[in-house]
Amino acid sequence: MLIIGIAGGTGSGKTTVVRKICEQFSKDEVAVLSHDSYYFDNSHLPLEERRKKNFDHPDAIEFDLMIEHVKELKAGQAIEEPVYSFITCTRQEETHKVNPRQVLIIEGILCLTNEALRNLMDIKVYVDCDSDVRLARVIHRDIKERGRDVEQVLTRYHHTVRPSHLQFIEPSKRYADIIIPQGGKNRIAIQILTNHILQTLNNQ
Repeated sequence: MLIIGIAGGTGSGKTTVVRKICEQFSKDEVAVLSHDSYYFDNSHLPLEERRKKNFDHPDAIEFDLMIEHVKELKAGQAIEEPVYSFITCTRQEETHKVNPRQVLIIEGILCLTNEALRNLMDIKVYVDCDSDVRLARVIHRDIKERGRDVEQVLTRYHHTVRPSHLQFIEPSKRYADIIIPQGGKNRIAIQILTNHILQTLNNQ
């Protein structure tokens, strides 16, 4: 199994990069794990307290469970990936079955910040993007998908998203083997990465 980690700031275009890579393979060749699925459950807190949580801090992620699942997939075992709702800020009762494939992509803003998780990766990628572009994407996404208004998004951006990006996410770039500027719009970088994956699989 070839394990690829794809990190980058919120709104950098990671999901687009992952989608464009997956489009080059059949669904039986690639599995994807998102660390968005592994946020700790906050159902014991009132909704307003849940929404104040810093989702851009490494402590918000249940890395131990994610690492365990990656190891199980690498060993050829299927796993039950958690399902997390950003509307309620809770982990759902249902899970999503993920089967082992030739390629496993681990995607998330913080996935290069954890040493144990990094050590399981064969290729580490950082998707880079200007902060103003990322902010525009975050505003659009959080209003459309996460039930927030503009003021809530901007408050969260200034209080947690930007400080955590500078403290945790941006520094993790130094661990990357490949940096993709301009996110999902960088056709050439994505194609080079895809070709490298294909070549590695052919040589296995």
